Amino acid sequence: MAGLFPEDRETAAGAEAEPRVWKITELTRRIKGALEEEFGSVWIEGEISNLRRPASGHAYFTLKDETSQLRAVMFRGALAGVKFALKDGQLVRGFGQITVYEAAGEYQILLKRLEPAGEGELMLRFEALKKKLAAEGLFAAERKQPLPALPQHVGIVTSPTGAAIRDILQVLDRRFANLHVVLAPVRVQGAGAAEEIAAAIDLLNARGGLDVLIVGRGGGSLEDLWCFNEEVVVRAIARSRIPVISAVGHEIDTTLSDYAADVRAPTPSAAAEMVVKGKDELERRVADLRRRLALGARAALVGWRNRLERAARTPGLRDPLQVVHGLQQRVDFLAVRLQNALAGLPRLVRQRAETAARRMELVLRMRMDENRRALKHAEAQLRLLNPMAVLARGYSLTRLRDGRILRSAAAAVPGMQLVTEFADGTVPSTVDAAEGGPHGGQNGKGSELRKGAGTPRGDCNGHGKRRTRPGKDGGGLRGGPEAGQALLF
Repeated sequence: MAGLFPEDRETAAGAEAEPRVWKITELTRRIKGALEEEFGSVWIEGEISNLRRPASGHAYFTLKDETSQLRAVMFRGALAGVKFALKDGQLVRGFGQITVYEAAGEYQILLKRLEPAGEGELMLRFEALKKKLAAEGLFAAERKQPLPALPQHVGIVTSPTGAAIRDILQVLDRRFANLHVVLAPVRVQGAGAAEEIAAAIDLLNARGGLDVLIVGRGGGSLEDLWCFNEEVVVRAIARSRIPVISAVGHEIDTTLSDYAADVRAPTPSAAAEMVVKGKDELERRVADLRRRLALGARAALVGWRNRLERAARTPGLRDPLQVVHGLQQRVDFLAVRLQNALAGLPRLVRQRAETAARRMELVLRMRMDENRRALKHAEAQLRLLNPMAVLARGYSLTRLRDGRILRSAAAAVPGMQLVTEFADGTVPSTVDAAEGGPHGGQNGKGSELRKGAGTPRGDCNGHGKRRTRPGKDGGGLRGGPEAGQALLF
């Protein structure tokens, strides 16, 4: 870096030459070039702090060790190759180029690779204490107290010389100038600070008369804010009977006090804004409510006046008896209607009964006519289907002794007992021979039916016996008229 400013040597050689005045941009670029040329790309190890991940996808954080810190940037393309989640307090090892961020004039490392190197000591302590206190229920949502709507007395636990108290008082004075504020001055960094903060919280609770407490300080590194991660402070906030607002650091800073407090504010100024609403805003709201109340009362008064005027114009209110007389007249009218209705009721009932009787008689007559026609139709059908009517036309029915019908001459065998049924009686007979059957003769001569019991009306000489004459062709199964009898079935 000896040749960084060659112009300075030339100026020293000539006393009469004008001194070189550098532009800040040019000087910064020269320094950047010298750093990049001297160091180039290096490996570095440190603990992540103040990690930020904007919407662009890049990562901005600080790498630090026990005594120093270095700003680091990792762009989205390089960050895609990181296989673990970045978080504050994580010990990492990275490879990148040393450069200068010209807009801020700060040197930084532009990381290209990043790998874990173990957890930072402070972060390990943070996670262990957080797990312990959470198991005891100090961070439970059900134990948190609501903030008062309009506090009159506010207690503040912070450094009397820091920027946090100035921001808080400025906001309170601007929003509600006559608010009563009690300050408990403490150290907010270094050895013994945690014990002072816890004692101040207990002292303000013992003093009483306060509506809300603000406990916090301005921003800083993890080490600067560590006193608000101490167990003694967290337990003091958790046991406070007064609602506590934790206002530690900036919005990205998180401490165990934030978990234990009733409300967490991103900054001390935001905590002051949470405590009270603006006085002007309250006055405007009261004025608006007053105006709305007056308008509502005036509208109600006008409404009742109009109703009273309408009521005054009502005839019933001017002459109450007029309403009574009208109701009496209506009662008389209804009474007359009731009497007339009762007088005509028997005649109406009688008329309805006679009408119903006529309708019933007419229905019964129609039903009887329908049944009579249906009966005649059924009678005619029965006559058509009556087998006796067929027999009356000259047909006969021949049965076996067991009641079976003889349907064919081929089924008749000699000696078979038959009963021939006519329209006016039956004739028993015995088969001697039959044509067409397996036992019929060839000449067909001389077949006779044997004697058998007959009906009184048969031609049996008074003894119920009948003999048949041989047929023209010699058949032996005949009966009925002299011309011969055909089988019906």
